[in-house]
Amino acid sequence: MAAKLYVGGLSYSVDDKQLSDLVSEFGTVQSAKVIQDRMTNTSRGFGFVEMSTNEEAQKAIASLNGKSFAGRTLTVNEAKPQESRDGGGGGGSRRSRF
Repeated sequence: MAAKLYVGGLSYSVDDKQLSDLVSEFGTVQSAKVIQDRMTNTSRGFGFVEMSTNEEAQKAIASLNGKSFAGRTLTVNEAKPQESRDGGGGGGSRRSRF
């Protein structure tokens, strides 16, 4: 069963491949994604990695959490399920001015 990890504290220069390479030492990486800011298209300093098994994920957490990578201290733990978001932002009322 696949396990998803949250990896925080990434240097803003780290890309998907570097994240995958970092974690692949501990098992099979199914996917690795550094989250980008929508407006600036730059890293937000965290990402998610999906590993093949829970055992591999636990090994990666134990080995990487609190370690330094690219000059920053990593936070690595199991990813929490994404909260559902309700529809878009609310616009206020639109009153006509007559």
